Formats: sequence, structure tokens, C-alpha cells
Amino acid sequence: MEKEILTIEEAASYLQVGKRSIYKLAKDGKIPGKKVLNKWRFEKDSLRNWVSKGQVK
Repeated sequence: MEKEILTIEEAASYLQVGKRSIYKLAKDGKIPGKKVLNKWRFEKDSLRNWVSKGQVK
């Protein structure tokens, strides 16, 4: 079964960018993600849609 919720490390690997880039995008609200108990989490489908639509704010 494919994982639906990704950690910051997994999101970085999935998007093939550095963890620092993901953290900065998330902190600035430019990538779809949520903080859960003080840790970033990302829905894989949301990331896929974000990339396909080129949604950088």
C-alpha cells in the first residue's frame, strides 16, 4: 500500500528537492502542508496537484 501522508524528508525525496527547500516553502505557505504536533506533514495527492498546476504563490 502506498503511503498517503509524507514527512518533510519523504516530501523532499518525492519532489526531488532538498529538505530545507521543502521546509522554507511550507513555512512560507507556498506548498500544501500542515503542522501536526509541531512536525510538517504533506498529503501526496496535494503535492502531486501542486506540481502539476505549478502553484507557487
